[in-house]
Amino acid sequence: MKKIKINNEATYLFAIALIAFSVALIASTDLGVSMVVAPAYILSLKFPFLTFGQWEYVLQGLMFIAFCIIKRKVRFVYFTSFLNCIVYGAVLDLFRTVIPFLNPEITAPGSYALPLRIALLGVGMVLTSFAVALFFKAYLYPQVYDFFVKGVSAHFGIDRGKFKICYDMSSLALSIVLSLVLFGGFNGIGIGTIVMASFNGLIIGFFDKTLDKYVEFTPAFKKLAKTFDLEDK
Repeated sequence: MKKIKINNEATYLFAIALIAFSVALIASTDLGVSMVVAPAYILSLKFPFLTFGQWEYVLQGLMFIAFCIIKRKVRFVYFTSFLNCIVYGAVLDLFRTVIPFLNPEITAPGSYALPLRIALLGVGMVLTSFAVALFFKAYLYPQVYDFFVKGVSAHFGIDRGKFKICYDMSSLALSIVLSLVLFGGFNGIGIGTIVMASFNGLIIGFFDKTLDKYVEFTPAFKKLAKTFDLEDK
């Protein structure tokens, strides 16, 4: 079967906007954000002098340093992953400012009916997983969380879906510790966090394989794409 050809660069930009929107959507339900972004969200609740998106810069910057240590080298193109983080964080804060039902100062998180909150959580979870799968297909580096998963799993020859699940569970453990230490209870994480920790890796794996089967992502700038190769040379 002939695959559908989609522009790689356009896919990348769409994935940034999609993941920022889905994270803001999930936060608005107050059922618990994704375990991946939960540490930044919890810190933003406790220390609001930095926004949710700005706390993402801090934590992803630390993870970027860890990635370079694991790879034992630093390439200039690696920094585009952190640039992605900056763009993502800015778009996330923008969505939480200009869209009334996503703005916590206008619409308190979790203030609408529970069935709607559950439905929005489900939509947000699927959109997040799809966005991550799209990032994996782009040669341009995803934000540092997914860049770390993509690069480290490739570096050690580990199945990406399985590594993603392990990474998600580690993020969940960190989120629980942060919430307990800072709030003495669960704040920013909840049943939605547990559900996403359990199923996000599987959903991403499904989208990953489905995209491989039906879609061919073609770069408009082939020479540029080669400079983003994560494989050791």
